[in-house]
Parts: sequence; C-alpha cells; structure tokens
Amino acid sequence: MPARLPSWAWVTGLTVGAIAAVTVLGVQADRGSHPTATSAKPSSTASAQPTPTASAPAPAPARVPDGSGTGRRVVYSLGEKRVWLVDASEATRRTFTVWPGSVSPDPGSYTVSSRNAATTGSDGVRIEHIMYFAAKDGVSVAFSNAVDGSSPPPAASGGKTGGVRMKKADGTALWAFGTVGTTVAVVK
Repeated sequence: MPARLPSWAWVTGLTVGAIAAVTVLGVQADRGSHPTATSAKPSSTASAQPTPTASAPAPAPARVPDGSGTGRRVVYSLGEKRVWLVDASEATRRTFTVWPGSVSPDPGSYTVSSRNAATTGSDGVRIEHIMYFAAKDGVSVAFSNAVDGSSPPPAASGGKTGGVRMKKADGTALWAFGTVGTTVAVVK
C-alpha cells in the first residue's frame, strides 16, 4: 500500500506546479505575438485544446552594403538610414536605424577623429556618446544619442545640424565599438 503524503506536501506540489506553469506562459507571451481582442465570441463547439500556430520567421538582419570596404569598421548608409558595426572577420556585430540631421557627409571613407562623452547638441538636446567622423559645409558630422533616451532626429530649427541620432542602447554599443581611428564607411 503506497504511503500517504501529508497535506502540506500536496499544497507545496500544487504551488510549485502553478508557478512553473505561470512562468512558461509568461515566457511564451513575451516571445509570441500579441493579438488584440476581437468582438467574435467562441462557439459552444470550440475545442478546449489550443491549436498550435505557426509563427512567422524573424526578418533577416539587413545585409552590409556592397562597396563599404573590408575589415573592422562602422558602415553608415545614407539611403537606408542604418548603421552596421562590422568586426575584423566581416561579421556584423550589430545593425540599427538612425535619424540623420540636415547635413550628411558625402559617401566615402572617414575615421572617428574625436569623441565626447556628453554635451548639448546644436538643437538644444542633451546628448551623449558623441563620435565625430566628418565635416561638410562647415558642419561637424557625428553619431550621438539623446541622454534621456528619446530618439527624434536632430531638430534643424532653421539651422544646419550634422548629428546622426540613434536609440540609447545603440549609442552605447557604438561608443564601445568606435574608438578614435575607427573607420567609418559612408555609402549611398
């Protein structure tokens, strides 16, 4: 005859099981699609068993543009408004979109000439991770991100701005990758 478990063991087992189920559902909800409610109500013949759904594959990361050089570099596409961090083995370490200012550099090869941890941009926004790499029409062109995490394009307010803004996490990654002397390949 099997031994009978004390009531506290049953409660503990049920609690552990419930926590595990909630954790699994939470992870699935975080990773899965987030459907919106509809006005349709389930029919009385609806199955109690959930039916599996196929999830769409994640979009492939944007490919580094042809003609952007070789080796460790930052690639900035003017047309795609996108930056790639490419390591020495030609692997893309990160890619992200950016918001350019009103002045863009001509396509070509540049180097990070100086860096500034934080300042106020010409548009009055507090910025950080400033990496200067070009100049055009008397305007310095630099990558940066807003200190407060906002990601609007640099406001021209009638003036010329050379800021290339990005999200805060992307600015942090670029700052770690792009030391003084790092090549910046600007492509169309």
